Amino acid sequence: MHAVVTGTSRGLGKALVERLRATGYEVTGTSRDHSSGVKLDVSDPGQQARFAAQIKGRPVDLLVCNAGVYIDKAMRLEEYTAEVWGKTLAANVTGVFLTVQAMLPNLRLARAPRIAILSSQMASQVRAPGGSYAYRASKAAALNIGRNLATDLQPEGIAVGIYHPGWVRTDMGGEEGEISVEESVSGLINEFEVLSLETTGCFHTWDGRIHPY
Repeated sequence: MHAVVTGTSRGLGKALVERLRATGYEVTGTSRDHSSGVKLDVSDPGQQARFAAQIKGRPVDLLVCNAGVYIDKAMRLEEYTAEVWGKTLAANVTGVFLTVQAMLPNLRLARAPRIAILSSQMASQVRAPGGSYAYRASKAAALNIGRNLATDLQPEGIAVGIYHPGWVRTDMGGEEGEISVEESVSGLINEFEVLSLETTGCFHTWDGRIHPY
């Protein structure tokens, strides 16, 4: 079994690689700075094409779209710029779509391929506590992409799940996070393993609860 995980230089991505390998997966990790596995800026079409060429012909059983940024944490409304929006949407939205697009030939070679998109509870339209406008919008868009990919790819036998990893104690989540990296990763991998065509399009929390859209 071969898994591809994006954004693996630290935090959840790094832990996902370690846990997937421990469960028997061969894992290809990517990061923007080449610190873990293959160098890949998910928002760069040229780098996506080169990465796809490197693993051409190799089945991908599990694709985890984890790479992302949270630039506007605690940012005041007046501080937002077009650059903040552009960088956030490029990584968290365009990057997800380009990764799936680039890996489709490899996914089609697998027996029961699965795509896991890490979104956030901040994508939910029923939660609007204010702030983090770019991050919230980008994660809502990633959720929307995942839901529509699930519809389009179901006839090909490719299942797609979208997940809230929890408020995790990482550099992005902060020390005040509710759960540890280990708890989140353990739950997420369980979710990836039970993802199927019957549950494709799901938006679940790390511990298997259905999250409202």
